[in-house]
Amino acid sequence: MNYTLSLTYLPLAIKKPRKEVNPVAASNSSNALLTTFYLTGIPGYEEFHHLISIPFCLLYLVGIMGNCTILHIIRTDPRFHEPMHYFLAMLSLTDMGMSMPTMVSVFRVLWSISRETQFNISVVQIFFIHTFSFTESSVLLAMALDRYVAICHPLRYATILTPRLITKIGIVALLRSAFAMIPLLARLAYFPFCRSHILSHSYCLHQDMIRLACADTKFNVVYGLVLITVLWGMDSLGIFQSYVFILHSVLRIASREDRLKALNTCASHISAVLILYVPMIRLSLVHRFAKHSSPLIHIFMAHIYLLIPPVLNPIIYSVKTKQICQGVLHFLFPKKH
Repeated sequence: MNYTLSLTYLPLAIKKPRKEVNPVAASNSSNALLTTFYLTGIPGYEEFHHLISIPFCLLYLVGIMGNCTILHIIRTDPRFHEPMHYFLAMLSLTDMGMSMPTMVSVFRVLWSISRETQFNISVVQIFFIHTFSFTESSVLLAMALDRYVAICHPLRYATILTPRLITKIGIVALLRSAFAMIPLLARLAYFPFCRSHILSHSYCLHQDMIRLACADTKFNVVYGLVLITVLWGMDSLGIFQSYVFILHSVLRIASREDRLKALNTCASHISAVLILYVPMIRLSLVHRFAKHSSPLIHIFMAHIYLLIPPVLNPIIYSVKTKQICQGVLHFLFPKKH
């Protein structure tokens, strides 16, 4: 018997059958990746876009300069190497991470450079906006924990909130938000976009893109709603519970002056929570329950949601926190202070 011949044909006999690729799914994925979308500025006010860009420039400039100043002060001044200020640095980073990805596309539209955006760029923009939005909510929860430990367990403050623990909290908050967004974005690649490719904002949001898909978007709608409910719900519940414990502890303080002083340390954080959550909830409600309302309402709410927190948070913390205020003044006017 010819063994050489038998060995030659052996691989052919045991060769596994190839898996068939779904041509429809592959075609949809390829079409989505090649899709071009068109951004929208302020509908009805196109001739004033150059003038409208001026306040946007000021808002972005104030937000960037304010948060960069906070970060510089915390990094360079040893007096600010404390848990509260580390969390404030995280808040500044998430504020910029949420608003900065929109800056280029906003000005490209307002300055009439280009309204076009590719699918892959849109997905990256969606990822950064929503990931840092969820991360900021987690950072605010961590800051509520910081206030709880500082007021209710002041003697153990430094031993509980160590730099190592703070680093872990920041990493977990970011990874939790990033991994939660992957299923939504992965599904987008398989949606055919055969309707209008015109988005209703000058940047990309997930809820804005799925309404253009010619497919069953039930998973994205339900998963997005569950994601908002679970992540924001857990964070807001944790913040609320922290302040219940804080109030319980503060009310046991005998001196009225000391009670006010303790509560005053929470004023900046409460303002930051309201600045993020109120526009966030309103924008979600408008997109889900007021789809046929004026486009200007959607655009106005979306810009408030992305631009107001980065602008106001540094201002609030600089005004309300004496140490931060002194640090900012020393940074701006080193000779006088």
